[in-house]
Amino acid sequence: MHWPAPIVASEIEHDRGPVLVTVEYRIDPKDREPFLAALKKLARERRRDGAYAWGVFEDSADLSRMVETFLVESWLEHLRQHERVTNADRVLQDTVHRFQIEGAPKITHLIAADPGLAVAEAKST
Repeated sequence: MHWPAPIVASEIEHDRGPVLVTVEYRIDPKDREPFLAALKKLARERRRDGAYAWGVFEDSADLSRMVETFLVESWLEHLRQHERVTNADRVLQDTVHRFQIEGAPKITHLIAADPGLAVAEAKST
């Protein structure tokens, strides 16, 4: 278990969700293709551990900023992801993190304010 516990402002009910996790990376733009190839391998891990949607986005105004996103059904399911991470997963994550050029990737956890709207939006795309 090498993922740190998520930082929360207050207790979160286990059935709240969906949860959107974002991981913001800063990479050298010349490393874009090998970074995306490494991240694609990490996507399989995210889905295996409970993510039902995964994506990666690049900032149109800042070519060094890449944001990985994944959706999980509930807060409890995300906490379980923390328990499922293996040493093999760590190797994949370390490979991706080697592309990071400053500090550590920034991780955020967003919980749907209105689950009905979040689910409707996710299913319509």
